[in-house]
Amino acid sequence: MHQSQTAIRILLVDDHQIFLTGLQLLIEKEPDMIVVGTATNRAEALALMQEHPDIVLLDLDLGNESGIDFLPQLIEPEEPPRVIIVTGVPDPELHLRAVRLGALGVVLKLDSAGLLVKAIRKVHGGEMWLNRPMISTVMTELIHARAKKMDSEALKIAELTVREREVIALVAEGMRNKQIGERLFISEKTVRHYLTSVFDKLGVADRLALMIYSFQHGLAKIPTADPQVERTKTALRTS
Repeated sequence: MHQSQTAIRILLVDDHQIFLTGLQLLIEKEPDMIVVGTATNRAEALALMQEHPDIVLLDLDLGNESGIDFLPQLIEPEEPPRVIIVTGVPDPELHLRAVRLGALGVVLKLDSAGLLVKAIRKVHGGEMWLNRPMISTVMTELIHARAKKMDSEALKIAELTVREREVIALVAEGMRNKQIGERLFISEKTVRHYLTSVFDKLGVADRLALMIYSFQHGLAKIPTADPQVERTKTALRTS
C-alpha cells in the first residue's frame, strides 16, 4: 500500500513474533501509518531508534526483560517518539508508573483494533490516551488531592507567573520540553527552568503529578481520550 511522506512512523516492541506480525498488518492497513521496525527486546528496540519513529508501541512484559526499564531511553533523543504502552497486564499501578516515566498512552491487548488506531492518532496529535483502569487511578489521585486545604493551594497557584501557567497548560497537553519551547519561542533550558520553579511552587514531583494538579485546580483542561472521559469530567468536578 502506498504510504504518504507524512505517515505516522511506528516502532513495535513485543516479545511475541506472531503478535508483532498481526499488529504490523493491522497498522499498515491505515493509509496514514507505517511500521518502521519491529523489536522483541531492549537491544533491538534501541537500535531501531535510528529509524526516527513518531510512535513506539511498547509491551511491558518482554519475557526476561521489562519494557518499563528502558522506556526512559526511548524518549532520550532530541526529538523523542511518543510511547504508548500496549499490554496484556491490567495493572493500573504499573501503567501509572509507565506514565510517570514518560509514556503518553496505555492500551490493553484486550481492547479493539479500532481503539488502538484511535489512540495512535490521538497521541501523535499531542493528546494523552488513558484506558479505563488508568482513568480510575487518576480519579482516585484527584479525589485524594481534593482533601488538601484549598486556601493553601490557592496561595500556591497565586505565586505562578503568566508564563509558568502557559507552560503548565502545554505540559497538560502532553507536549515535551522542545515542543513547549517552540510554541512559546523560548529555549528548552528556559522551559526546564520554568518547570523546576513550578514543581517547587506547587509541591509536585514530576510531570504526571503536575498534570493531575493542573486538571484538579483548573489550570488545564482534561484531555478527551475516549467517550468515558467526558463522563469522568463531571465526576471529578463534583467530587
